[in-house]
Amino acid sequence: MATPGDPSAKKKKAEGGAIHIPNPHLEEIKEDVLYHFALSTATHDFPALFGDVKFVCVGGSPSRMKNFISFIAEDLGISTPGGEHPNICAGTDRYAMYKVGPVLSVSHGMGIPSIAIMLHELIKLLHYAKCTNVIVVRIGTSGGLGLEPGSVVITQQSVDAAFKPQLEQVILGKSIFRSTALDKELAEELLECGKELNQFSTVAGNTMCTLDFYEGQARLDGAICSYSEEEKLQYLKSAYEAGVRNIEMESSVFAAMCNLCGLRGAVVCVTLLNRLDGDQITTPHEVLKEYQTRPQKLVGHFIKKRLGKQ
Repeated sequence: MATPGDPSAKKKKAEGGAIHIPNPHLEEIKEDVLYHFALSTATHDFPALFGDVKFVCVGGSPSRMKNFISFIAEDLGISTPGGEHPNICAGTDRYAMYKVGPVLSVSHGMGIPSIAIMLHELIKLLHYAKCTNVIVVRIGTSGGLGLEPGSVVITQQSVDAAFKPQLEQVILGKSIFRSTALDKELAEELLECGKELNQFSTVAGNTMCTLDFYEGQARLDGAICSYSEEEKLQYLKSAYEAGVRNIEMESSVFAAMCNLCGLRGAVVCVTLLNRLDGDQITTPHEVLKEYQTRPQKLVGHFIKKRLGKQ
């Protein structure tokens, strides 16, 4: 059984900003087919297509990531032919990918398995493209704890359902534990961007990553429920006391894989409800649509600052 974390992760991040691929077997592959992206090293020129990428933003749904690339193109003043942003992964319906200038926008689906598959292929893509000093940000939605709906949470560290900062993976029948800490300086920089925007509440806190939307997140409204309302509230209050401010389903493997590959990563999620007040999202659709733009606005502000376009 491995201990949490990878002690060499910080060293890897310092090696000229290159992306580290901890898999020696890839050197023996003549053609690497990124199956879920419908891309291949034999048929696509990765350095030409993606070599200038410095920012990767990932989120659950294809439509949200298409909206983000349109938003960031306008925000950065980058025009494209006909104002269109074609889906680079149009050959598959698994994920969608869009690019404008140095920004790549990719959907990852819902839950740890879906985002993990996408990240394996995304990290290889960035490696084959010879990208350096890349920042990856997950933008999404979440359930809040003790926060007003619409608040944006910058994740300090992802924790599991027992509030431990680790991801457990079963590999070759053995449990492996990997660190889910995120880049502190990047989180602080994003938190400062939220303060500069001053358009909505932005806070830093731990994010609980679960394997399930219903019982795994202590909801009472799933098809199956094995606990009382009192037990649910006691658990959520314990999570709050452990520093958890929101709950979602992707941050742990996102953090672990960024750590292992030397990528600076951050998670920026808006809260759609306060789970201490209830389980179901009853906010009007138009209000929810506005909430979902908040992580985009914050990350857009961050990218503009980084590119000196403020």
